[in-house]
Amino acid sequence: MTETSKKASGDTRRPRVMPGVTKALASDIFSGRYPAGSSLPTENELGVEYGVSRTVIREALKVLAAKGLVLSRPRIGTVVCEQDNWNIIDPQVLAWHAPHALDDKLFDAILETRRAIEPLVAELAATRATLQEIADLEAAWRGMANAGEDLAAFSRSDITFHQIVYAASHNPIFRQIGNLIDTGLKFSLEATATISLARRMEAVAAHREVVEALRMRDAAAARAAAGRILDLAARDLVSAKKLKNN
Repeated sequence: MTETSKKASGDTRRPRVMPGVTKALASDIFSGRYPAGSSLPTENELGVEYGVSRTVIREALKVLAAKGLVLSRPRIGTVVCEQDNWNIIDPQVLAWHAPHALDDKLFDAILETRRAIEPLVAELAATRATLQEIADLEAAWRGMANAGEDLAAFSRSDITFHQIVYAASHNPIFRQIGNLIDTGLKFSLEATATISLARRMEAVAAHREVVEALRMRDAAAARAAAGRILDLAARDLVSAKKLKNN
């Protein structure tokens, strides 16, 4: 095999290997196996544990360092950072968590962030949304309404609904914030997936109010409807926490 083909082969294999190792290392940090302030095993030791080369381990550690999870120190090695340094709003960092492993405080923080932003986003969307965006929003709402007992379909449509609202604000900062909290919203929905069909239908009704507010270009009604959605989300989160702790 030529040097070029070897390089190409390595480049082909790496994406299939390194992300899995990175996620496994992140999970060990989140679980407390490697607590804040502790040193990770050496690259050689990690390579043996995961059955990969030092190059793969080194690349995985670079990704974790970029997310604020670890810090490499000369003559000390790789040290786990304090949780306050973790880039917890990074979609990949959230995705590395299992939904049941996310701290209740993080769910509360996601909800607080949504409360601070989404009513204003909905208000702006009511005055700025295009006709196509309103049509897309109604289609997402219909997906929620028609999901029935299919929780996955309901969640997909719910996330799409909120993505459209953020985009319809036509504020590039809010649009990016919306992209950042998508994964957080996904986990919040999964955490409350055990809510009853009747409660999901209440959420469907509240989301319908947002659609109608945008259709009527009623900014105040859009803000109020977004607030009702968040009130329902808070209620369902309380119920999910009780189930989790029982």
